[in-house]
Amino acid sequence: MSARIAELNDLLRNTFLTGKVVLTEGISALPDDKREAVITAVRTFTAFAEGDDPYGEHDFGAFEIDDVGTVFWKIDYYDADYQYLSPDPADPAVTRRVLTIMLAEEY
Repeated sequence: MSARIAELNDLLRNTFLTGKVVLTEGISALPDDKREAVITAVRTFTAFAEGDDPYGEHDFGAFEIDDVGTVFWKIDYYDADYQYLSPDPADPAVTRRVLTIMLAEEY
């Protein structure tokens, strides 16, 4: 099941097409070039480590960007109405994903 969840998470993270993407105020306030660097780094992120990704679901990442600092991204799983947790994150028919991109200091 973790491999399927990772596949669905990677699809959202790489394309921004299969769920919602939320930029925090700190990310939104960055100059255009820095914000674009952050978004590109999220979309191309491959540095998954056991400490940050213990279940192999590719649902969290952290990286550094010059003149920005540490950036976190995370994926959460909700039901179809975005009210409760998903009953099965491996099933896209019952899961809505939300990718949040934030400055570490906003966490």
